[in-house]
Amino acid sequence: MRRQALSILVENTSGVLSHISGLFSRRGYNIDSFSAGVTADPRFTRVTIVASGDELILEQIEKQLAKLEDVRDIKKLEQGTSVTRELILVKIRAKDTQRQAVLSVTEIFHGRVVDVTNDSMVIELTGHQGKLEAFMDLLQGYEILELARTGITGLTRGSSDVTYLD
Repeated sequence: MRRQALSILVENTSGVLSHISGLFSRRGYNIDSFSAGVTADPRFTRVTIVASGDELILEQIEKQLAKLEDVRDIKKLEQGTSVTRELILVKIRAKDTQRQAVLSVTEIFHGRVVDVTNDSMVIELTGHQGKLEAFMDLLQGYEILELARTGITGLTRGSSDVTYLD
C-alpha cells in the first residue's frame, strides 16, 4: 500500500465535491485526507486528496477523477517536486506550571499558542506530516483534549506545469 496526494483543479460549481467523494465511495476507495478551497480565480476550486492503495488502485483513482465533467486538471504531488503542508490545532490540558515547557516545545517547531485558559492551551502548527507527527509525539505526556487537522494541501514546484484556464 502506498499513499498518493493529488491536486485537482475543478470548476467551482455546486455538487462538485459530492461528485468527487461519491466516486470514492461507489468504488470502495479510501480517502486519507480531503481539503478544498477556491483559487485565485473564483471560477475554480483546488481539491487536494490523499488516497491509499496499490499502484493499480491509485492509477484507477486518477483515471476515474479525470473522467468527471468538472475536473480541469490533476497533478500528482510527489515528494521533491511539490510542496505540501497541513495545519493542526491541538488543545491540551496544561496547568500554569506546565505552560512554559509546552511553549518551549511549540517554539522549537515554529508553532503558536493561539489560546490559553486556566487549564488548557490551544496550539497551532503548520508543516509537513512528519513534523506534525514529531510534535504530537512530544505532547504524549499531556492530555489531548481536542485535535483538528486540515488534511494535506499542496502545489507542485516551479511554473513549468501551471495550468492556464480561459
